[in-house]
Amino acid sequence: MPAIVSVAEAIPEHVLRQDQVMDFARDLFSESFKDIERLLKAFRNGQIEKRHFAKGLEWFKTDKSFEERNNAYIDQAIDLGTKAIKCCLENDIFLSKNLPCKEIDAIFTISSSGIATPSIEARIMNRLPFSEHTKRIPIWGLGCAGGASGLSRAYEYCLAFPEAKVLVLSIELCSLTFQRNDRSKSNLIGTSLFADGAACALITGDDVKRDFQKLSSIPRILGTQSTTMRNSLEVMGWEVKNEGLYVVFSKDIPSIIESWLKPNVTEFLRGKGKKMEEINHFVAHPGGKKVIDAYQKALKFDPSMTRISLDVLKEFGNMSSATILYVLKRFMEIGRLGDTGLAAALGPGFSSELLLLEWE
Repeated sequence: MPAIVSVAEAIPEHVLRQDQVMDFARDLFSESFKDIERLLKAFRNGQIEKRHFAKGLEWFKTDKSFEERNNAYIDQAIDLGTKAIKCCLENDIFLSKNLPCKEIDAIFTISSSGIATPSIEARIMNRLPFSEHTKRIPIWGLGCAGGASGLSRAYEYCLAFPEAKVLVLSIELCSLTFQRNDRSKSNLIGTSLFADGAACALITGDDVKRDFQKLSSIPRILGTQSTTMRNSLEVMGWEVKNEGLYVVFSKDIPSIIESWLKPNVTEFLRGKGKKMEEINHFVAHPGGKKVIDAYQKALKFDPSMTRISLDVLKEFGNMSSATILYVLKRFMEIGRLGDTGLAAALGPGFSSELLLLEWE
């Protein structure tokens, strides 16, 4: 089965503490909500301590056109994506030697927070020495589920081409979509939660001679499952308007997870001959503190199973599709031979992506 060999992060330079963003939101939203102090509790209850952004706080205090935001997205995505790839292929934690870009057969680029044609990986290929024959598979619109979905699609590619070395590059600059004139509760909650970040994972097929692998045990992917709930388009996503992308974020997400996720996971594990009790590592996308709590309730997991996801949320916030790769990196650093992992992420559609992992 294809294996995940290396994962690396690229973190934007601007760091904002949650109190700073809360003060910004108070100034912006106080005229729109009489109960602003009650609503601002979301900033504290979410347990996020800091986040990283592509731009400093001053940038968000003035109106920006869709063009300005998207141009900033392209510039920052190229820089962060280039950094993430280099860190993934030149990684002292996971690799015993550097892997040349020219040996990469395909790049899956995952993003939902900006638009670029040519896509971001094409622009990065003008900076890094990839082969001109490297296959490009940009995937847009999967939101928070995108990182897990990218891993699944890379897994399928490596099943078809077992000699392949594939990158999953996730870049999300959620802050650049911020609409300062959108005084909806969805935007207020989004302001308390979303952040920027990029990450890159290296997946290899069975026939690859992994003489560059440093860890004694790495996760291989045993199988995946994609599920889309019917008639749930309004749960999360973007509403596209003249000014840009407006966040859609239903307050019912935690309750939907509680009722829908367990049957989905149970069906997936049963099909792979596994039980919930056999899962050692829950590699969960931390959509928010309420989402993590809903995972625990739905799957009857001990809070220790979601500790790493919560730690990533506290340190980085919700970076949409990239976040699960940050979580995966931390599990790869502690995983041992024979461990079993379940990776899970939820996104627009409303959809889920599940992967079953086993450390070999």
